[in-house]
Amino acid sequence: MPRNFVYIIMDSCRFDSYARARTSNMDKIAEGEQRYSYASWTAPSHHSIFMGQVAHKSPTRILASEVYKKEFAKWVDRLDVPDLSFKSFVPELSLAKVLAGHGYNTTARVSMPVLNPFTGMNRYWDSYELMADHNDFAGMVDKIEFSMFQPSFHFMNLGETHYPYMLKDDSLPIISGVHGVVKGMDAAIARSGESVTDDEEEDQFFSKEDMVSLHEQQVRTVEYVDEVLGALMEKAPKDTHFIIAADHGECFGEGDYFGHGPVMHEKVFEVPFLEGRKA
Repeated sequence: MPRNFVYIIMDSCRFDSYARARTSNMDKIAEGEQRYSYASWTAPSHHSIFMGQVAHKSPTRILASEVYKKEFAKWVDRLDVPDLSFKSFVPELSLAKVLAGHGYNTTARVSMPVLNPFTGMNRYWDSYELMADHNDFAGMVDKIEFSMFQPSFHFMNLGETHYPYMLKDDSLPIISGVHGVVKGMDAAIARSGESVTDDEEEDQFFSKEDMVSLHEQQVRTVEYVDEVLGALMEKAPKDTHFIIAADHGECFGEGDYFGHGPVMHEKVFEVPFLEGRKA
């Protein structure tokens, strides 16, 4: 039977936050490496993830098409599914569909509203759920089940590492009206399409001290995720394959940027990537 598979995305977690964190459970899986996201915010990055692409190494002197093909082929060794190749993924380019075709039960649980079940992300999954709380990795783990008779693919998008959720620490600085990527949307809808003025959108930018505090909190959220991961690893059968990564990074004041999305800075693309199997 093919290997069970757990794929965890720590939303917005930049590489150096992972590297600074104490991660005793992740260390049992593998030592993480720095890779690069295909996009600077959640929705397009998850589109590439759901296609079967993982964070890349930015290799030189090779055609991009060859990088894609080699990455698709790696699923053979990851999951012990024979004959997987780029051709296996076309035309749908869906990891969930490919694995379902090889007998997997496929489950996705997500924290970010931009990935909600009404979007195009919800295709080919046996079960796809937007969690009621953005900080509910523990709830996701409680719901996970593994079968002795069918391999499982569990995908989880975690909000704990994403500003402004970050375990709901009331000491953290908050930009008024920010909820994920949504800002001023309710007011704009109420005015029936009238645009929000520049003055209305202006917020005082975070201080350097605020930025340091936010970065330190992301490190703490990685450590929290690692604690919860321990319970998941106990539930997972032997030889379960894990991938733990991020969809993109985050700026905490570098280059006078904060956040991600419409940000062109290396920290927004630097992500952790680790994979290995439960011994």
